Amino acid sequence: MDGIPIFSIVAFSGTGKTTLIEKLVAEFKSRGLRIAVIKHDAHEFDIDHEGKDSWRFSNAGADTTVVVSSTKAAIMENRPIGLEALLSKITDVDIIITEGYKHGAWPKIAVRRSETGNPFPIPPDECIALVSDSPESTGKPCFRLDDAFGLANFMLGWH
Repeated sequence: MDGIPIFSIVAFSGTGKTTLIEKLVAEFKSRGLRIAVIKHDAHEFDIDHEGKDSWRFSNAGADTTVVVSSTKAAIMENRPIGLEALLSKITDVDIIITEGYKHGAWPKIAVRRSETGNPFPIPPDECIALVSDSPESTGKPCFRLDDAFGLANFMLGWH
């Protein structure tokens, strides 16, 4: 993970974080870059299905269950794992984007959509850039919600 830039996209639910990240991933991929995305889920989730072999292994008490096919792999850590530990497992990518993690130590890009009535989720001075559907006068670089090209350029130039 050393040297891989990490950016956190932060916003209130329903603002467009996922859509923005999808656009950023597509933009970076069009430039030949390899991207990792980590999604913070405040709710319990399960990628396994009851009755499947991997579910049975986890249900039996396996601390880690790995599923591998010819095209992808998933590692299920059946215990709490800190973000730092997860990041240390990510290799062979050019950029890591996290969705959420507004309290993490990485550069943050806050997203705001006027129609939600919500402000930015953290003060703009804690961000390296803002994304909004309206002009912002904070002194921070501000990108439109549909400007993945411009935001990607900014992220690639960030030091």
